[in-house]
Amino acid sequence: MIQVLVVDDDFRVAEINAAYVARVAGFQVRATAHNAAQALAVLEGGGVDLVLLDHYLPDETGLSLVRRIRQLGHHTDVIMVTAARDVATVQTAMRYGALQYLVKPFTFPGLRVKLEAYAQLRRTLEGAEEAGQDQVDRIFGTLRTASTTAPLPKGHSAPTADLIRRVLSDAARPLSAYEVAERSGLSRSTAQRYLKRLEESGRLSLTLRYGETGRPEHRYAWSGR
Repeated sequence: MIQVLVVDDDFRVAEINAAYVARVAGFQVRATAHNAAQALAVLEGGGVDLVLLDHYLPDETGLSLVRRIRQLGHHTDVIMVTAARDVATVQTAMRYGALQYLVKPFTFPGLRVKLEAYAQLRRTLEGAEEAGQDQVDRIFGTLRTASTTAPLPKGHSAPTADLIRRVLSDAARPLSAYEVAERSGLSRSTAQRYLKRLEESGRLSLTLRYGETGRPEHRYAWSGR
C-alpha cells in the first residue's frame, strides 16, 4: 500500500481529501496534518510515501515546507493540492521537485487520475537500476498522461462540451443546469447530461446550494482541467 500524508489547514478539506485517497485502490492514508509542524513530525516518524500538500498553511507555505523536507533529507514524493494558481508558485513547485500540481477546487476523478499515474510511476521504477532512453521516456510520460482527460462517451460531441466549457469559464460564479442551458441555448436535459459526464471526468467541480425548500440545487464551475 502507498502510504499518504494529507496536509491541509482546513480540517474539513483534509477529511474530504483523505476520504478520496482511501477510495483509490493501493493507497492508504497514514495521517493528516493541518500545519507544517505537524507534517514534519509525521515525516520524521517515517513510513510516508507521498504527501498531498496544500500551499496555504498557517505557519509557513507549502513550498517552504517542500524545501525544508528536501534539506532534511526526506525523499518523500509530493503532489501539490492547492488553490494557488499563479505561475510563479507553479514554477517553484516544479523546481522543488513536486511531481504533480492539482488546482482546487477539484473532484474525486481529478485526484484519482493523479494518484493512479503516481502508482504507475512507482511500478515503472520498481527494481530498475539503469534506464535506456525508451524507459526514461516512459517514466516522464507516465505523469504527463495524468493531465489527459478521458474521451467523451458515444453520443457526446466535443463542440457541445466545449460550448458548456465556455459558458462556465465565462461565468463569475457556479451555474445551475438551468442557467447553463439558458446561456448555451441547449435543452435542459442535454445540459444536465453533459454536466454530469464532465463532472464525473473531473473537468467540473460540483457544489450544492440549499434553498428554502431544503432541496439542494446542483451548481457547476469549470475546474480548468
